[in-house]
Amino acid sequence: MARYTGPVCRLCRREGQKLYLKGEKCYTDKCPVSRRGYAPGQHGKARKKMSEYGMQLREKQKVRRFYGIQENQMRTYFKMADKMQGITGENLLKILELRLDNVVYRMGFASSRKEARQLVRHGHFTVNGQKANIPSMLVKVGDIIEVKEKSRSSVKFKELIENHRGNTVRWLEVNPEEYRGKIVAEPTREDIDIPIEEHLIVELYSK
Repeated sequence: MARYTGPVCRLCRREGQKLYLKGEKCYTDKCPVSRRGYAPGQHGKARKKMSEYGMQLREKQKVRRFYGIQENQMRTYFKMADKMQGITGENLLKILELRLDNVVYRMGFASSRKEARQLVRHGHFTVNGQKANIPSMLVKVGDIIEVKEKSRSSVKFKELIENHRGNTVRWLEVNPEEYRGKIVAEPTREDIDIPIEEHLIVELYSK
């Protein structure tokens, strides 16, 4: 399945909530979800009764859009989560949180996950001193993520550091002045602030 390249604000409106796909715009009054809080399209305002399958599908699509992943990736992560000890749904979210692009976003080195994915692809980061340009790379406790020395002088990263929101994630230790962050623990369900009912996704893929 090809990656979606259309207006991302339509995705937020389709899910009926902010997915924070546009960075700073999502925090302003210009956010389309705030201005038009209904699904896009001719029949967007119509109320539709949601079936059980429909609710499961919407939760799965919501997670995919939050993290910017494709269906085949989602299925792969679910299989990994299902083989791990613990609750499958929570394991799934933990895996998604440990993607390199998401960690870069969580550290405040990108304004959105989409931007983080692009910055990682362009080779602006290292993991434990080694170049890392694969957004889906899964990092682990103890890994150190840094902005490359050559990239630190760019206007983009200087602006990000100047406007750094601060670290609100307990499992990350971030030093914006040194363009560095470290994973100090595995994320728990309490640390993941996205409004997802992951058990619905488990029910969908378990059929």
